[in-house]
Amino acid sequence: MMFSRGSRSQGRHARDGKAGRGRAEPPAAESTTEPSGEPGSELGGATAPPAAGPYDSAEAPEDGRLLDLGSLRIPSVSGVEVRVQANKEGVVQQVFLVHGESMLQLGVFAAPRTEQIWDEVRAEIKQTLAKDGVAAEEFAGDYGTELTARVRTQQGPKDLRFVGVSGPRWLVRAVYQGPAAVDPAAAAPLVQCLRGLVVDRGSDARPAKEPLPLRLTEEMAAQVQSRAAANAGAAPGTTGGGAGAAPNGAAASRRSAAGPPPG
Repeated sequence: MMFSRGSRSQGRHARDGKAGRGRAEPPAAESTTEPSGEPGSELGGATAPPAAGPYDSAEAPEDGRLLDLGSLRIPSVSGVEVRVQANKEGVVQQVFLVHGESMLQLGVFAAPRTEQIWDEVRAEIKQTLAKDGVAAEEFAGDYGTELTARVRTQQGPKDLRFVGVSGPRWLVRAVYQGPAAVDPAAAAPLVQCLRGLVVDRGSDARPAKEPLPLRLTEEMAAQVQSRAAANAGAAPGTTGGGAGAAPNGAAASRRSAAGPPPG
């Protein structure tokens, strides 16, 4: 079951709070509305705010325009459509941001308090791709080491770029697909979404790499109830795409941090 919501307004914000991430900061020059100051060192006590997110909810700027999916809050960026895939119970399984022919798949996972796990997750992604005969290359990106690959799909070859962003006890895994994986201009609106993302980790203890819970908005949940009521009175086999439907025909699943995106 897929839901979509178009974005109509810009969603970049100034950051208010202290630095809390173990990641490289994107160049401030790439965004015209972000602070120009560089993050300060935590060793000296006072810290300057990072130029961009993803933000932890404890540090994020206030903005009521974010789409609240529970552990993830997504900013509104002009031209970007948010697609959420959920099962018939309304449990969110996949989150996709779509702009033109490009897509950004978002996942958020629990991480240990004392260490980052992106290196480990990235190695697992490479192993998974290698089993399918796909070679992956590492390179230095805005958030540290990223991973690129080209996979075969029913629609033909597709470029992928895997990005990991570590925060306080969480990891965001972002996968650019299509032109955005290789073309900075095509990626710009999706990068803007990633930089405005807010993560609400919660205080519950969770195993490392366990997906953090995502939920439908009230509007989306109402759509689930409406469709369920309509389908209850329909003859078997007459309903549309079900919980298994996904972009590119991929089966719906709750993927691990290392799992490849649907192809």
